[in-house]
Amino acid sequence: MSAQKMREVVRQIQGLPAQQALAVLGVVPRKSARLVAKTLKSAIANAENNNGLKPERLIVKEAVAGAAATMKRFTPKARGSAGPILKRSCHIRIILSEA
Repeated sequence: MSAQKMREVVRQIQGLPAQQALAVLGVVPRKSARLVAKTLKSAIANAENNNGLKPERLIVKEAVAGAAATMKRFTPKARGSAGPILKRSCHIRIILSEA
């Protein structure tokens, strides 16, 4: 999914408590919301298991979606020419901090 589509969802959770951010992502009707929620759950689990932090005290300090590698494909067009198809992807970075 393109970073542009992902940024619309990521901006909504920035600065929220982690549990509230998961609730917000649960009601956002976009495919990118499911992917961001999956990343946020992973970040919460990492903070809990690796650093011993309490999940209810975590806040989404930073949530960023940046562009990644683009796969370039081609589709046939009229009169034997070809048109480009750009399959974009992105990196999601979520940083949590304790309140």
